[in-house]
Amino acid sequence: MADLFDILPSEYGYVVLVVLFSWVVVQWMAVRVSSARKKYKVEYPAMYSDNNMFNCVQRVHQNTLEVLGYFIVLLLLGGLKHPRISAVSGLVWVVGRISYALGYYTGNPEKRLNGAYGYFGLFGLLGTTVSLALSLLGFV
Repeated sequence: MADLFDILPSEYGYVVLVVLFSWVVVQWMAVRVSSARKKYKVEYPAMYSDNNMFNCVQRVHQNTLEVLGYFIVLLLLGGLKHPRISAVSGLVWVVGRISYALGYYTGNPEKRLNGAYGYFGLFGLLGTTVSLALSLLGFV
């Protein structure tokens, strides 16, 4: 019986590191929301408030969580066939989320677009996952 190290490409470790980095970034965002709750006196369970600054901080975390599941699945699957491309694409997405957050944290929602380049990473992951699927089906 083959073990995991015989099945996975050796470069898959890069993919795993990007997953861990994404976790760190999401936790950083969560801490920012917690701090903003205290600063702007937004009590649980309220998700948003009349305070625009709090809403910007909350929206960064919420929007990232909305996409995180798809990101992780695409990263892990695409990385099975293309670990380096997937790891770099995943890194672009995560760094893009940091740029998105820092822009949004200014209180000017338009500055969230500073992180729009992260979508190049997400589209890269989509491509690596499609490539995996087509290979498994015998089309390439």
